[in-house]
Amino acid sequence: MNKIAVFVDVQNIYYTTRDTFGRQFNYRKFWQQLSEQGEIVHANAYAIQRSDDAQHKFQKALKHIGFHVKLKPFIQRADGSAKGDWDVGITIDVMELAPEVDTVVLLSGDGDFDLLLKKVAENYQVTTQVYGVTVLTANSLINAATDFFPINNDLLQ
Repeated sequence: MNKIAVFVDVQNIYYTTRDTFGRQFNYRKFWQQLSEQGEIVHANAYAIQRSDDAQHKFQKALKHIGFHVKLKPFIQRADGSAKGDWDVGITIDVMELAPEVDTVVLLSGDGDFDLLLKKVAENYQVTTQVYGVTVLTANSLINAATDFFPINNDLLQ
């Protein structure tokens, strides 16, 4: 049985699907689709902690599906910009969990993860899959993955 670890860059997927399609990603449908490939043994969703009801409801839904939700504080800078970057946390978890699985699945379009995918594929002989919005996914990330799956209507609500 193919053992799968899933890592979701929640902010990236939220903004790329919203900006491109005006719709939300369907995590339940994604989970069902991925389950057909094997056993999901690790599933982490990396999100920003905000104290609003919509966020709490969304995080509860992710947990109900089967994701372990990891939260980082939402930081509002003096200039009005916001910070909530999970890149290092995702990288550490992928490096730690890749030896335990056959497939690493990353939901993100962030090109910073290209070296990570190359490294775990090389070191642990895992298959790497990226799910992202094609026009907003870095070419370097698409090229680094074993397989790229474009997010389209099939995976949207």
